[in-house]
Amino acid sequence: MDIDYQRCVFDYAPRDHAARGGQQARHPVVVVGAGPVGLATAIDLAQQGVPVVLLDDDNKLSAGSRAICFSKRTLEILDRLQCGERVASKGVSWNVGRVFNRDEEVYEFNLLPEEGHQRPAFVNLQQYYLEGYLHERAQELKGLDLRWCSRVTALVQHADHVELTVGTPDGEYTLEAAYVVAADGGKSTVRNLMGLESKGRIFRDRFLIADVKMTADFPTERWFWFDPPFHPGQSVLLHREPDNIWRIDFQLGWDADPVAEREPERVIPRIQALLGKDAQFELEWVSIYTFCCLRMDSFRHGRVLFAGDSAHGVSPFGARGANSGVQDADNLAWKLRLVVEGRAPDALLDSYGREREYAADENILNSTRATDFITPKSEVSRLFRDAVLQLAKEQPFARKLVNSGRLSTPSTYAESSLNTPDTDTFKQGMRPGSPAADAPVTVQGDADWLLRHTGNEFTGIYFAGTAHDDQVFAQAEAMARDTVPVQTLVVAAKGKAGPGMFEDSEGLFAARYDATPGSFYLLRPDQHVCARWRNFDQHAVRTAVARATGNSDVETVELETEHQMELA
Repeated sequence: MDIDYQRCVFDYAPRDHAARGGQQARHPVVVVGAGPVGLATAIDLAQQGVPVVLLDDDNKLSAGSRAICFSKRTLEILDRLQCGERVASKGVSWNVGRVFNRDEEVYEFNLLPEEGHQRPAFVNLQQYYLEGYLHERAQELKGLDLRWCSRVTALVQHADHVELTVGTPDGEYTLEAAYVVAADGGKSTVRNLMGLESKGRIFRDRFLIADVKMTADFPTERWFWFDPPFHPGQSVLLHREPDNIWRIDFQLGWDADPVAEREPERVIPRIQALLGKDAQFELEWVSIYTFCCLRMDSFRHGRVLFAGDSAHGVSPFGARGANSGVQDADNLAWKLRLVVEGRAPDALLDSYGREREYAADENILNSTRATDFITPKSEVSRLFRDAVLQLAKEQPFARKLVNSGRLSTPSTYAESSLNTPDTDTFKQGMRPGSPAADAPVTVQGDADWLLRHTGNEFTGIYFAGTAHDDQVFAQAEAMARDTVPVQTLVVAAKGKAGPGMFEDSEGLFAARYDATPGSFYLLRPDQHVCARWRNFDQHAVRTAVARATGNSDVETVELETEHQMELA
């Protein structure tokens, strides 16, 4: 039986703050905010061996479904955090969406048209389930100190640390951290205490979210209506969630009263217009929201780094909020780990800001375009939209112009300073900066997935089949003992895998990576490609690792490694 995560209340644990006025222990990282982003960041750090304190001003998980749509990339990150299978098993998987204009279907689309992926394009799951699973994972990690009912009331930055004042039910105390991650939501207390702001655009429209419990025969797909007969002149979105819950979004218009529209006597007739007067259903949760697209100018301010809604916000259509926030955590945690362990310079954290600010701009652009298409602001814009919808039923070119919320995709950090540019020719595959693609593999006769064996550390993927394989294996083994180690996976063509190798059982690794015998890909700890070559070269790989960690002097890295090997 499922836990009722919406009603979980966690006890505040009184602490001995006698040291308040004396010597304070300095924590490597303090994360503020125990929503999905804060939990993901803290878990990622703790399972990689970095002690972390996680503060939350509440003692409950989220109320209502909130974010429900989690992308394939987010599921892959959750797999690395050991929560992915629970999310996928409980959630409703889907790949197909349909777009309607009035009462006619315009077209359908498939967000994952090819086979050979472990995870679907999206899984729908109420946010409180995700938070519950993450919380339970957090409880398993000894290095993660989760403190409920702990509100940050003051923050002072020093040259080598941040001093936080934390208010609790039994008084205030101070806490020192080498770094602070602010993941405390769109109304971020940390951002406000630092006198910072998010800037952007608020759209003059309001939407109603209704979570409805019912038994219905709608397929497990995303359905979006423009100007439907049951809600004329506006738009409607329908999604299925677990537990026979259905998410329905109704566009209301800017003049709608946000208080009155939440009342059941206003909500129920709208749902009956969609489902029919005799439909049997119960209201689970109702909310009103306004579209906005905002972000901070910079996600890094000294030793404080902002992630998730505290750093950026987008409109809900497109599922870009929670997904981009979890991807912030994925980008930040490994960099923080290397910096606090002294294996990378503090400047590596600047790349978090540059990469995730780029991702936020990409999300805001897509979200703004979707909002402008869904809610035209002029008669000319409306005429254009309606013409596109009419053409899209018959003309494939017009379907590319229909925008009912372009759904979340992971960013490619093509211009990142951490990448090593290609020096060899690849016809396709994943260029540096791309998230690595999964592929089915076989190990000792057992079916498996490639990405399950990557992440947390730098990973090399070598496609075997040359006369120099033994030399490569020996040099790869040496790189596993480097100051910043590289674990190497060896993939071989079907029928050619030796002991300890992955067999490219369906040929999809070679196809997706444009791999030929001798090809070598280098993945960052967040599973993004940072370099690739047609032939393995140990010095080139070490140089790429040095570049990806902000250690520009690879010779120093190699000398340190040789010294460590001599001592061993």
